[in-house]
This record gives sequence, structure tokens and C-alpha cells, in this order.
Amino acid sequence: MDSLNGFFTFLNNYLWGPPMLILLFGTHLYLTFRLRFIQKHLGLAIRLSVTREDDTPGDVSPFGALTTALAATIGTGNIVGVAIAVAIGGPGAVLWMWLTGVFGIATKYSEALLAVKYRTATSDGTMIGGPMYALEKGLKMKWLGVIFCVFTTIAAFGIGNTVQANAITSLVGEITSIPSYITGIVLAALTALVILGGIKSIARTCERLVPFMAAFYILGCVIILFINLPFILPAILLIFKSAFTPRAAGGGFIAATVMMAARFGVARGLFSNESGLGSAPIVAAAARSKNPVRQALVSATGTFWDTVVICAMTGLVLVSSIIKSPARFEGMNGAVLTKAVFAAIPVAGPLVLTIGLFTFTFSTILGWSYYGEKAFEYLFGKKLIKLYRIMWVVAVFLGSVAAMPLVWNFADALNALMAIPNLISILCLSGVIVAETKKYLWDGSIEASEQIITVPLDFIPEPQFAKPKPQPEKILAADTR
Repeated sequence: MDSLNGFFTFLNNYLWGPPMLILLFGTHLYLTFRLRFIQKHLGLAIRLSVTREDDTPGDVSPFGALTTALAATIGTGNIVGVAIAVAIGGPGAVLWMWLTGVFGIATKYSEALLAVKYRTATSDGTMIGGPMYALEKGLKMKWLGVIFCVFTTIAAFGIGNTVQANAITSLVGEITSIPSYITGIVLAALTALVILGGIKSIARTCERLVPFMAAFYILGCVIILFINLPFILPAILLIFKSAFTPRAAGGGFIAATVMMAARFGVARGLFSNESGLGSAPIVAAAARSKNPVRQALVSATGTFWDTVVICAMTGLVLVSSIIKSPARFEGMNGAVLTKAVFAAIPVAGPLVLTIGLFTFTFSTILGWSYYGEKAFEYLFGKKLIKLYRIMWVVAVFLGSVAAMPLVWNFADALNALMAIPNLISILCLSGVIVAETKKYLWDGSIEASEQIITVPLDFIPEPQFAKPKPQPEKILAADTR
């Protein structure tokens, strides 16, 4: 285990070095300016997220798709991940996480737009899409779509499964002394009850769970910030200062360079909101939507809620608490640090954190099960889906008893490998993104419907590693000009 963990640590030093930071953050900036600061349409996007879409193609409502995506993104990255970023990268990592979220809204919008535009109807009438179809149909680079799906299938077991299970069992063990294997069994059983029903079962669960868990956790953060009221302004100033100047050790923080703050802030920001990762577009493609721009706007709100709101509040809670009592938090990291900070809430603090993290974790496991399943389906077809779901449930239990550093390092590495082909598709198809935005948002009506073309073809693919047989397929096209 130590050798394997050392390998992933070594790999992450390269994958999350300056080239990846430039590629990821540069894509966020490029799309923000090319799309005329799409973030200004956030109010419209929030309104569309709660608007019904009847008699339009898709399997779930826009809100169902959004909450499923939020379920996958609002997880340990918002709680434990922020604590790790602050502990290793210093207070400045919070600003880099926040900026990743603000500018990442444009990237989340772009990848969701491509997912809806290039989505495909399967033989049973359900919709399937994501970066693999943008690469295959938009760029004619099916081989890169296969690579993306390989990375996604494997990464899902890290970022969306074992990391989540590991975090909750560690925290429950700290608070209640319940053995990790018992927590793992309960979590695996609950997961099996939901995912066996497919996307509709997952979406129904997430529609009920996500609003509750987000409001519950935000309330806990507000209570702590009220307790730390005199230290909020110093915390904000320290966050901004540390983001651009090296931070010396002391005051409850370890020494950190600007590069460490940027690396851990951007890495945890991506882990948290997944903008540029290519995962959320997979569920966006299943949403009922009149045109690609509507669902793209809805999907973009996920990054706002996840990082701009929840991660920022968590970071401010952590930094203000450390400034208030530096000696108390000296040497703490991850779940231990978060637990100590939430203990500031009299009596109910540990309960707030436990319920918050458990619901975040469980919902993330549900959302990512769908992402991994669709990537797996792209590679091998529908016949092995039941086997995949069984493997998923087993991995929940195994993640509950795994070593924490190995799990986190594994997830970070696979995040980077997933992001690369997805960012290639976004950048190469940015002209399509701009054209669709112009058609439906800048010049046209956001209420306009896309046209559906049905071709008598069976979609379900042969395994991508075997020579495909010529088959007709049913294609959903957003624009037929």
C-alpha cells in the first residue's frame, strides 16, 4: 500500500503541475470571455432549473438532472477536501477554489451544451450522452471517446465511490467509535436499494435529498460564522493575501508557497465542482430540454451552488476558526480538522457534521454510479450493466476500510486523466458552443425547441474493442442546418 501510494503521489506531482493548472484554469478563462461572461445569466439559469419541461425529449426533469449532478459534486470535496486544501496549501487555497468555481461556470455550461447537442437515443428510448459522444460525433475522434470512458469508468470508483465511503466511515468512527466495516455495510446496502432502479430512481432520490442536505449544512456553517463573527474579516483578508504571497508557518497554518495554494485550491476545486472533468454532462444529456442552451444554463448553476457558495462557506469557517484558536488546530488535517471546527456548535456540532457528510457522501455515490455506468455502457453495451452495479456496491464497502492517503491520491490522478480528453473536446468545439449560444440565447429565443431526427438505426453498440457491425441508429440533432 505504501509503495502504491508513493506512486500516485509521484504521478500527481506531474499531472497536477503547472501544465494542468494552466490548461484547466485557462479553459475557464477562455470560455468565460468567448461566451461574453455567461455567468451574468445566472439568474435566468436558476429560474430555468425549477421550470417544468413537458413533452420534450429526455428521461428526467431539468431539476432532476441538476440535483443528480449536484448529488455527485456536493460531497467530501466540500468538507474534507477544503480542509485538506487549507491544511496543505494554506488559506490562499480557498480563493483559488472559489475562482475555479466562478470561472468554471463557463466550462460547466459548455460541456453540458455539447452533451445535449450530441446526445443519442438508445434502442429503448432513453437518452445517453457526454464527452464521449461530443468526441465521436463532433470531432470524429471515437478513439479519444473510448479513452475518456476508460478513465471515467475507473475514476468513478475513486472520486465517486471509495473516497466518499472512506470519508464518512472515518468521521463516523471518530465520533461514535462504530467500526468502519459496519458503516460500510450499511452504506453499501442503501446504495444497492437506489441504483438498481436506474437513473429515474437515482433522480427521484436526489431531488428529495440534495435540497435538504445543502440547506442543513449551510445552516451549520452560518451558525459557526456567527460565533466567529469578529474573525471573519481577518480571515477574508488572509485568504486573499495568502493566494498570491508565500505563507510562513505559524498561527495554526503550515508554510505554503503560492504554487501549493494554487495547486491544492484548483485541484480541490475541480474535485468539488467537476467543471472540466466531463462527468456532469453525462446526466445533463438525460434531461428533458427544448434545446441544448437551456439545460447548459441549468447545469452551470451546479458549479455556483457547489463551489461559489458551499465550498466558500466551508473555507471561511475553517480559516476563521483557525485564526480564532490557532493552537487548538495545530497539526490537524482532513476530517479531524473539520470535526474540531464544527465542535464550536454547542452539543449539535458533531451531529450537524455527521449528517451533512453522510448525506453528501451517499448522494455522491449515487450520482457517480450513473456516470460510471454510462461510460461502461459506451465501452461494453448494456449486457454487463448488472455486473457493474454489483461491483459498485462492493467497492463502497471496500472503500470504507481502505487507507485514506491512497484513496485521495488515486482520485486526484484519475481526475486529471479524465479532464484532458474532455477539455480537448470543449476547446476544439468551442465554435459550436458559441454558435448554439448565439442561436438560442443572444439572438434567438431560449424557448425555441430543437428538432428531432429519427433514423431507423439501433444504437446499442458492440464493445468498442471489437470490430463494430454496421448498424442503423437513432440520432437526436439540435440543429439541422
